[in-house]
Amino acid sequence: MSERSAAPGDLALVESLVNTLDVESGADALDTAEGRERLGIAEDEAAHARELRESLRAALLAHAGHPPHRAVTPLGDLLAAAPLLVTVDAQDGSARLAPAAAGSSLLARTAAAVAQALVEGTWTRLKACEAVTCHWAYYDRSPAGRGRWCSMQVCGARAKMRRYRSK
Repeated sequence: MSERSAAPGDLALVESLVNTLDVESGADALDTAEGRERLGIAEDEAAHARELRESLRAALLAHAGHPPHRAVTPLGDLLAAAPLLVTVDAQDGSARLAPAAAGSSLLARTAAAVAQALVEGTWTRLKACEAVTCHWAYYDRSPAGRGRWCSMQVCGARAKMRRYRSK
């Protein structure tokens, strides 16, 4: 788990969803009413949220150059079902994609966040830690955008120590 600051803007929702599962311990925040409430979902939506979470994790692993952690529904297939519309700010004329309805589903809010991140050029900076016992989502703020671990002090140090000991 990371000490990094949250992803910027709407990507914080994606990061928060992916990080509802602690891979190492198996603790899943979607199993709790409080965890579901933080994402604005009902108990009967948890299974869909888990499917979306793991598809997002696979995409974030790909951003970091790693293979998927397991077989998942392709993220594009899930996001294609999200009802979005273009909104235009009357003051500055800026446009963005937003969920089509107020109180929208987690899927629609996630699709809007991904679309906005694509426009802003930040989507590929959201990654998943390469450590197989972690896969925590983090926003890569490194100048070259080549971060590999959620925390250099924890996951990075463990990987370097394993590499050192194998030599």
